[in-house]
Amino acid sequence: MKKFINAVDTVLTESLDGFAAAHSDILSLGGGHKFIRRKALKPGKVALISGGGSGHEPLHGGLVGFGMLDAACPGQVFTSPTPDQMMEAAAEVNTGAGCLFIVKNYEGDVMNFDMAAEMSEGVMQVVTNDDVAVEDSLYTTGRRGVAGTLVVEKIVGAAAEEGRALKDLKELGDRVNRATRSMGVALTSCTVPAAGKPNFEIGDDEMEFGVGIHGEPGRRRAKVASADAIAEEICEAIAGDLGAAARGNALLFVNGFGGTPSMELYLMYNSARRQFEKRGITIARSLVGSYVTSLDMAGCSITLSMLDDEAARLWDAPVHTAALRWGM
Repeated sequence: MKKFINAVDTVLTESLDGFAAAHSDILSLGGGHKFIRRKALKPGKVALISGGGSGHEPLHGGLVGFGMLDAACPGQVFTSPTPDQMMEAAAEVNTGAGCLFIVKNYEGDVMNFDMAAEMSEGVMQVVTNDDVAVEDSLYTTGRRGVAGTLVVEKIVGAAAEEGRALKDLKELGDRVNRATRSMGVALTSCTVPAAGKPNFEIGDDEMEFGVGIHGEPGRRRAKVASADAIAEEICEAIAGDLGAAARGNALLFVNGFGGTPSMELYLMYNSARRQFEKRGITIARSLVGSYVTSLDMAGCSITLSMLDDEAARLWDAPVHTAALRWGM
């Protein structure tokens, strides 16, 4: 294992210290490295809080700032944060309008965010489950929440900046989640620093269709194929799952897992765009890059989110975070 680390047990805290120092103009660290919070809170605005295991950066800490999250709670690598982290974050960033937890559908995340919500005042939740690859996995009951979580956080974050009420934001988040589908493919495994070896074995000529963002098994193991063939299978699964809703304008988000260069991600975007357009879907908005990663895994996911006029406007709204910045 070759990684830039000092000691396995301090990887997360040292990384968080560096992240907070690099972006000290927009965010700060909570005590004990329990959460990352927006530096300038907006009084009377519903606070958006998310989080999950580390190793998926820039999700979620990189999405803290104007137009997105007010706080993010980082767990250890691929491990859910604990309820006290969410409770302390909520107490810190709630300015009187309540908090909305945005939670990826993994059993540990859901359980711990549920506990935090029950022990806090004025909290509602949106649970994301956009992954069409498998219905249940090693870490979930029901579908996994993956890259579509970023789409929910961006659109709901923009609405929160407009001063919308907590109940309205939950309804919007649930609606965006229902309009969003994702599926990934891995070319290699990832290596968790504490383990020092790949999470799973995969042949040099193989790929895993429908892999999870922790390296969980997907739909099937197959021989490596062309980008067009990979995109066709993934886009067919996404469009088929959306059914009659897969018509009109959409956001196409091609996300890298950490070990795939931008050149290949844009090539995959080109292939996926052609596939969706053949199916009568108009790609009205786009995002390409490594935003919901799996450490050093080579591979990508494709996310399609159907856009009505409101969702498109909120996606376009100004945002200023470490990972996403436009319109400011």
